[in-house]
Formats: sequence, C-alpha cells, structure tokens
Amino acid sequence: MTKTYAALLRGINVSGHRKVPMAELRDVLEGLGHRDVRTYLQSGNAVFTTDAAASEETLTAGLEDAIESRFGFRVDCLVRGGDYLAAVADACPFPAAELEGKQLHAVYYSGPAAPERFASIDRDAYLPEEFALGDRVLYLYAPDGLGRSRLGEAVSRPAVVKGLVATARNWNTVLRLIEMTRED
Repeated sequence: MTKTYAALLRGINVSGHRKVPMAELRDVLEGLGHRDVRTYLQSGNAVFTTDAAASEETLTAGLEDAIESRFGFRVDCLVRGGDYLAAVADACPFPAAELEGKQLHAVYYSGPAAPERFASIDRDAYLPEEFALGDRVLYLYAPDGLGRSRLGEAVSRPAVVKGLVATARNWNTVLRLIEMTRED
C-alpha cells in the first residue's frame, strides 16, 4: 500500500549552518527507496511516497541516520502522513482564513504535548499572542510573526519541550505540505 508523507527537518540551512541542499535531500530520500520525492523551500520540507509498511517513527529514524551518514551531522526530523497534516489543519482553533500565513504556526512534536508542560506559562502575559494544543502539535498565533514572538520563545524553552523534537512551520507552509501530500 502506497502512502504519502512529509519529512520535516529541524534547524537546517539557517545562517549558513548545517547545510542540507534540497537536491541532496531528495537523493537521500530516494536512496531510502522512497518515490515521488519533492522538496519545498530550502528549510527542510520534503514529500515522498513509499510502499514500506513502516511507522512514522521508523521512517524518521531511517531518515535521520541517512542524513547523518551523508552530511556528517545529525538532524532531528519528523515524518508525518498527509492525513495527519490535514487533520492538524482541520482542527486548528484559530481562524486561519482570516490571518496572514506568518501569523499562525504549527509546532509539530515527536510525541504528545501534554498540557502540564505548558502550565507554568502565564498566557495573559503574552497577549495578544496565544497558543492551543492539539494532537502532537501546538498552534501558535503570533500577530507580529514568529521572529518577534515572545510566546514562541516561552513555549520552546528546553524545560517545556524536554524529551521532544519540535519543529515549527508557518501556516502557508502547513497548507502547501497538505497540498503536496494529497493522494489522488
């Protein structure tokens, strides 16, 4: 059974560090036996199909190992099915259609983001910024963008995300990855 996935790489191609050219990332994914490999932007977004009956975690581990072998450094990755990405968008509690893509973000996690992790954050202190939790995702509304978001910093502190891989995508990228993973 063929399934389409998105691979989300964390922290690559930022300020010239941890360079992973997208053409080489496509080669890595194809080398793992995946097909229909496409990348989006230079920030570590790839889409592929596979017949492998592997879990997202197994696909993630294989990709992380292959990247380390190819580039000589480890990159945290998350692999998510297109159906999961669409469900995340459908469950968004913020009025995405009324916002600019840079104002709304999905922070994807490698595991459940239990509310207790965020209990120490005084939400009122960050208004008008807001966040809401979903299935292995945090929705972040940052009206001035992620780069200026104080709440974005608070929800990504090591004490909050300890033990989880987290990677954020703006809403434009979220929607584009859903479009790319749609199975016709």
